[in-house]
Amino acid sequence: MSASLTLIYPDDFHVHLRDGLALNTTVAATARCFKRALIMPNLLPAISSIAAALDYRQRLLDHLPANSEFQPLMSLYLTDDTPVHLIDQAKTSHCIKAVKLYPSGATTNSHAGVTAIEKVMPVLERMAELQLPLLLHGEVTDPAVDVFDREAVFLDNVLEPLRRALPELPIVLEHITTLEAVDYCRAQTGRFAATITVHHLLYNRNALLGNGLRPHLFCLPILKRQRHQQALRCAATSGDPRFFLGTDSAPHELRTKESACGCAGIFSAPVAMELYAQVFEEEGALHHLEAFASRHGADFYQLPYNSSTLALKRDPWIVPDSLPYLGGQIIPLAAGQQLSWKINND
Repeated sequence: MSASLTLIYPDDFHVHLRDGLALNTTVAATARCFKRALIMPNLLPAISSIAAALDYRQRLLDHLPANSEFQPLMSLYLTDDTPVHLIDQAKTSHCIKAVKLYPSGATTNSHAGVTAIEKVMPVLERMAELQLPLLLHGEVTDPAVDVFDREAVFLDNVLEPLRRALPELPIVLEHITTLEAVDYCRAQTGRFAATITVHHLLYNRNALLGNGLRPHLFCLPILKRQRHQQALRCAATSGDPRFFLGTDSAPHELRTKESACGCAGIFSAPVAMELYAQVFEEEGALHHLEAFASRHGADFYQLPYNSSTLALKRDPWIVPDSLPYLGGQIIPLAAGQQLSWKINND
């Protein structure tokens, strides 16, 4: 049993850092174990212009810990009114790496999102021409569709027609949660990939609902059945380059989680790499962790691998029960639990 593990420094290709005072907590939490991160644009107002993305990026840089080499990679928020010429500007920008499609109403701050794929086809066609990746929150929002089925229905009703229309469009299906999504990704060719969160690898819906409601495990897409969890674990640890790391770390203050209508999102950044290492070890696949965390995503986005390394050591520690956030508290993933792996800062 290895006592240590050294990886090419990992990247997080899906994270929510929020804005304002939240950055005092979130930026350092992600920068502690990732060299680069693709920042989601679902702020209020949404990051839907080049200028807004550049301003937001500077705010992130202003909150970096001293001597940090962390690089925020930016994405733009796609709306029904996004102009085609914005894609040309984004492609030539030094920091914008993708455009994010939120179905309107699908998740936090998504009401400005796309109401019908047909309304943004000219934009998507230009993205295909310029090879600018599209990030998909892969759920339908039809209230008649069961919350546990929204990803599978999205694959059939939205993604497959889009793939037939624009097979050359680079796509990342974000935070996949189902066996159907795993199988769909494996069947694709070209620049098509999926991110997988650590919380969907660790838990299924029994953890959320099986012994009382656990609001700090509520996320969207929601945790699914055990068979879906196992499919995700197999995909992430397989070495298949179509799957790579995206934490979808999404902070919400304790009072907004433990409320009559709790917010969806799990704050995993403070424990992300430690927990990914735990999952890969449980699956007998630590030898594939570097590819999943440090190579596959960089390859998809056509970025060089990071030149430095991250070391983890076997050193049991207890995750704090809570952390300060926005003048209150936030509950990190695995709060109060003992973990086996720890980042080695020696």
